[in-house]
Amino acid sequence: MGSLERMFNPKVIAMIGATEREGSVGRAIMENLLKVKDERKIYPVNPNREKVLGLKCYPSIKNVPEHVDLAIIATPAKTVPKILEECGEVGVEGVVIISAGFKETGEKGKKLEEELARIREKYGIRVLGPNCFGFIRPHLNLNATFFLRSPEPGQIAFISQSGALGSAILDWAISSHIGFSLFVSVGSMMDIDFGDLIDFLGEDPYTRSILIYMESVGNARKFMSAARGFARTKPILVIKPGRSSAGAKAAISHTGSMAGSYEVYDAAFKRVGVVRVDEIEDLFNCASVLDSRYLPAGPRLAIVTNAGGPGVIAADSITENKGKLAELSKETLEELNSFLPPYWSHGNPIDVLGDADVERYIRAVKACLNDPNVDGIIVIYTPQGAAKPDELAEAIVEVVKEKIKPVLTVWMGGEDIQEARKIFYRSNVPTYDTPEKAVKTYMYMYKYKRNLELLYETPQELPIDISPPKNHLKILIRKALREGRRVLTQDEADKFLDVYRIPRAKGELAKNIGEALTIARSIGYPVVLKIISPDIVHKTDVGGVMVNINTDEELKKAYIKLIDNVKQKIPNARIDGVYVQKMVKPIDYELIIGSKKDVDFGSVIMFGWGGVGVELLKDFSIGLPPLNQTLARRIIEETKVYEVLEKGLRGRPPANMRELEEILVKFSNMIVDFPEIKEMDINPFVISDGKAYAVDSRIILDPDALNCKDPYCHLVIMPYPTKYVMPWRLKDGTQVLLRPIRPEDEPLEAELIKGFSEETSRFRFFQVIKDITHEMLVRFCNIDYDREMAIIAEYTEDGKRRNVGVGRLIMEPDRKRGEFAVVVADDFQGRGLGTKLIDILIGIADEKGLETMYGIVLPENERMIKLCKKLGFDIKYGPEEVVVELRLKGRREVPVVEAAARTMKRVYLKARPPKPRSSEQT
Repeated sequence: MGSLERMFNPKVIAMIGATEREGSVGRAIMENLLKVKDERKIYPVNPNREKVLGLKCYPSIKNVPEHVDLAIIATPAKTVPKILEECGEVGVEGVVIISAGFKETGEKGKKLEEELARIREKYGIRVLGPNCFGFIRPHLNLNATFFLRSPEPGQIAFISQSGALGSAILDWAISSHIGFSLFVSVGSMMDIDFGDLIDFLGEDPYTRSILIYMESVGNARKFMSAARGFARTKPILVIKPGRSSAGAKAAISHTGSMAGSYEVYDAAFKRVGVVRVDEIEDLFNCASVLDSRYLPAGPRLAIVTNAGGPGVIAADSITENKGKLAELSKETLEELNSFLPPYWSHGNPIDVLGDADVERYIRAVKACLNDPNVDGIIVIYTPQGAAKPDELAEAIVEVVKEKIKPVLTVWMGGEDIQEARKIFYRSNVPTYDTPEKAVKTYMYMYKYKRNLELLYETPQELPIDISPPKNHLKILIRKALREGRRVLTQDEADKFLDVYRIPRAKGELAKNIGEALTIARSIGYPVVLKIISPDIVHKTDVGGVMVNINTDEELKKAYIKLIDNVKQKIPNARIDGVYVQKMVKPIDYELIIGSKKDVDFGSVIMFGWGGVGVELLKDFSIGLPPLNQTLARRIIEETKVYEVLEKGLRGRPPANMRELEEILVKFSNMIVDFPEIKEMDINPFVISDGKAYAVDSRIILDPDALNCKDPYCHLVIMPYPTKYVMPWRLKDGTQVLLRPIRPEDEPLEAELIKGFSEETSRFRFFQVIKDITHEMLVRFCNIDYDREMAIIAEYTEDGKRRNVGVGRLIMEPDRKRGEFAVVVADDFQGRGLGTKLIDILIGIADEKGLETMYGIVLPENERMIKLCKKLGFDIKYGPEEVVVELRLKGRREVPVVEAAARTMKRVYLKARPPKPRSSEQT
């Protein structure tokens, strides 16, 4: 398997297609590589030349005398498959294919690219491209592109899906002295994609933030998993063109027609903590200040300015960007009055006036920093009065060094303020040339922080059956598809609602008038009649709905009229019967809950204002399943109807928000369980006297889902793995429930850690843990089941639940190796639980296709070492720690030192105290 680490930090490079021809790509790349030829070995490859730019040229990669870490291919497209095959044969770690002429050119090029994919898979070689620009790593003096200029070293990584746009941005960034840790053009992403690069950059010490220009997401599941793992510690910013809803084509359901590509991408980015920005410049403005350790506490901004006009512009911009103009405290106003001229603005914006000197400015800024009503400050300077721009800049830098609150600066003007800007750049103080840019950047900072807080807020337990009796519904779906039906009738859709305990208005299917009368008398008048036909989707369009029926006589007449309406409009329609449903009165609010399959992100969930005007109102939000209570609430809160539901409207009672959250989670569980659901609407979903009812539901099926071997092929976020839930008895007969951990388990996890003895804590963390933070618990409990598994042992006594042990397996990005960790509560040690947890992890690792499972143990943890020996692990002693390793299948050897060095770099361990270790007391 090729290595991204060695590919992006190569010691030996082969340039295939090297040439001396002026103006050629092959020559430009060679010239870039040779600028630092003393730092790595460069081998030109070209069968038609003996030398290139003074270096011996080899006819084939097979003739290069050393193992090659990076091969760059710049030859005609038709020659690339053979060259890639040769690279695979000699074990090249990674290949950059600059060449164009593949799927972007049509069917012939597509077949060529499919051949490349087959070869790549055969040898496990990593490939960037084809049709890409290459990459640049300024810190390593490596320019593997044909762009003749290199950017300065910096802490920003930039990934571009467009080569042309990427080169233009690179040129602009170089001129603006913006430094990079990595610049990479991904081309067609045949292999290396956004997810791979986020995984690599997440552990790259040179990178603080990741910027992406994205046209399409590619492997959405891999992107979401990687972004979720690192967005909390390294901000990821994306510019994704395409604001229109062109992706929402004509569809049977309201959800399918309204939820377009833009809205779905937006929801996906929010779900994993990615910041979506509007313009290229926003990417770099935000990257310079988006430090996950230093973010604004809130949206309340104070403005300090020496010119009224720019202050007003800043205030307007704050409102436009949904921020808040801070209301200064009484103490702050008194402080400002003590040194500002009597005719100052006496409010926010704080106009220190044109004659302000440095001292006046600084006192005003300090007053704002001390005001509890202020979350951040924008300092605006225009060249006038006593304060010189560079002197004021130096003073501002000194004030903000302590980083009490974010301070953004706006120095307006030309040459006079250039030196001041350099001072800000050197001191990492954000500076802009207009108030609007500063405000916009601040609000991006706040939204990023707020988004993470909402995402990882501890959800509350909901009384929901996570495994309802659903298999008979699978049979129902197959039957409908065999009959050639893709739309379920309402009575069939109601069976889904009943299984997932989603409340609905009572109703049953009647085959004749007599059955209809019996049903109506049973559920009580008034009732509604609805035609049930596999040939009719929109019932109201054919007169297939009769409402407000209050007596038997009215029902008889309505039944006959309903059938007549349908026969007149669609004479050949098959009629299965008439659905008799209790009419809900009064209706306080009409909502919609829906789902659709997006082409990139699979099934998504929609919530919003419903009823007949649903597509006119377009008040909805989108989320990605699976949902928990926190995520469900967030979807509701993002709509305009939320405030109405929470507070009530014109005397109508508010909705039961907890019930709505519970219903959304149940609906999400249904969508998770059924990849066969292509689209679904519950519209209207009504609130009557504070209670919720599904009134009309529609399910559209996806026949292709029957061929999917992965039960979650329709999801980009792995759901709770119920298959690992199992009861088990300890050696002494005590029963525990073994199950995967959930975000809701934060309190149980905190209690477990607090109860550790000093020895258990030291074996787990290499020190005694006293401060257990929410951030730490989020790492432990809110995990990505696609790349990590944590099995807890839940013990219940006298109705109180305890977490008495955890086994954890974290897979490395290449899915070849995984590190395990096991800890057991002190009073449950020695009862076989540690052995059981490790055994479960071995089974999971084997199921996931890992080659190796390993852990790090303290030498004095003799019980763990002995247990691992018993279970077949190889034991490798080091000077300070012991590596235990279990080979699950054949692999290339990884040195023990390297294995230890890579210990638990990922996911939850980023929140640990210093020097933690993975294998723990059993």
